[in-house]
Amino acid sequence: MSSLRKYIEIAWESPEKRSLPETKEVVFEVISQLDKGALRVAEFMEGKWQINEWVKKAILMYFPISEMKRTQLGPLEFYDKIPLKIDYEKQGVRVVPHAIARYGSYLSKGVILMPSYVNIGAYVDENTMVDTWATVGSCAQIGARVHLSGGVGIGGVLEPLQASPVIVEDDVFIGSRCIVVEGVCVEKEAVLGAGVILTGSTKIIDVTSSSPIEIKGRVPRRSVVIPGTYPKAFPAGNYQVPCALIIGKRKESTNKKTSLNEVLREYALAV
Repeated sequence: MSSLRKYIEIAWESPEKRSLPETKEVVFEVISQLDKGALRVAEFMEGKWQINEWVKKAILMYFPISEMKRTQLGPLEFYDKIPLKIDYEKQGVRVVPHAIARYGSYLSKGVILMPSYVNIGAYVDENTMVDTWATVGSCAQIGARVHLSGGVGIGGVLEPLQASPVIVEDDVFIGSRCIVVEGVCVEKEAVLGAGVILTGSTKIIDVTSSSPIEIKGRVPRRSVVIPGTYPKAFPAGNYQVPCALIIGKRKESTNKKTSLNEVLREYALAV
């Protein structure tokens, strides 16, 4: 991988080299490794998520050197530079029509795709459910045993290179029509109730104690989150602005499925 990285970095700084056959070969190899899950755009190392910017550079170089091709799937026709993933049976992945995953994304064993979309550079770990009309954007990192409910939008990012992708860690439940974008990290075992919208600037307010605690860009581990609003003054008057409210925690004393059911009952959350 170090040799691939070195070559990608050189080609990125020298645009005249990007059209060379050997550069194309290296770029195609990087995308192949992404597709197999051997490479990731982001990895959890030394206690934090680290971004592999050079992998994002390879993805950006992949687009201009790829040729437009026609793909026919029964009565459906596609015309694009990036092929679709194949061989789901060998990978142990269940794919329901009309789910689509692009080549260069990774789906681990046990993943279920309802009619949904997974973009290049994304990583979806084992036994995760991507439910109907959910979208996993480019380079998003989705953990194991996650449930992305119907209509969930997980944002993608390629540029700027230093920008973090959305990260959803293991055992997270994200309710219907939630939107998570701009590099927000949803930590392990968190629960987002239906309709929560999280951007990099969204206030995430913990209201479980006597004084509110504000967070941005991160949902703490095992947090139970619902949509909320807070008052803000504008020249035209005071108005309610969207935020997210942490109203409780999932329990460690029970297994994850039981804990999730208890959370939904206790807080009367819509999913």
